[in-house]
Amino acid sequence: MRSYNPDLTPPWKKPAPVPEVPADVDLVVEEVSTGFCGAVIRCEAGTVTLEDRFGKHRVFPMEPRGFLLEGRVVTLVRPAAASPSRPARTASGSIAVPGARARVARAGRIYVEGRHDAELVERVWGDDLRIEGVVVEYLEGIDDLPSIVADFGPAPDARLGVLVDHLVEGSKESRIASRVSSPDVLIVGHPYIDVWEAVKPSSVGIPAWPAVPRGQDWKTGVCRALGWPENTGAAWQHILSKVRSYKDLEPSLLGRVEELIDFVTAP
Repeated sequence: MRSYNPDLTPPWKKPAPVPEVPADVDLVVEEVSTGFCGAVIRCEAGTVTLEDRFGKHRVFPMEPRGFLLEGRVVTLVRPAAASPSRPARTASGSIAVPGARARVARAGRIYVEGRHDAELVERVWGDDLRIEGVVVEYLEGIDDLPSIVADFGPAPDARLGVLVDHLVEGSKESRIASRVSSPDVLIVGHPYIDVWEAVKPSSVGIPAWPAVPRGQDWKTGVCRALGWPENTGAAWQHILSKVRSYKDLEPSLLGRVEELIDFVTAP
């Protein structure tokens, strides 16, 4: 005789059904128990591997109701078949907004030290900046930063963010930055002599960025040490061509640029 075990749970106590979502590559989700947020890079054997914006990988079982997608609980399932799809993220790791129009430029700005810095920021954060209406301008060095800030006239509705190369304790850059004091100005920096170093060596195809002796032009010294032609403009275009997303940049730059964007777009 077969046993019969009816489900006596009242209907109002049963969890509501949630949508099943294929775990396609580049889908950005959050694992509910840990809060780990990242993009799908692999799905196999009942597990999904996520990668966060700093390149860290975590493997999770694809359990029912195990993930959040844009704030909603979902169940991830194995994709039916690999197929080309629209990228779910911008190069910075943000959720892409297909068809979004650029916002009218804000009064606030982000200043960076040089053209290479500006090109790198545009390469990775360009889509985000256009949606937010943030303009990036470059300076030729920061020796005149205090007067530049004064000319800009920062205010609560026109905030100014500044990204500085080699902003470390005791450096010339840190001394200049310390002369600027305003609640509507945020100055942050990375530890590298030049923004070239903020690109991961592995992305460029080199073991490490070479040490260049003091007194020698750093970019020219890098080209010599790596056996590249001593054409720094061409060298930079080669480096920039290897940057496809935030994954090609060092976290010490990623965090600082995100900080500046948040600052100048805050209500």
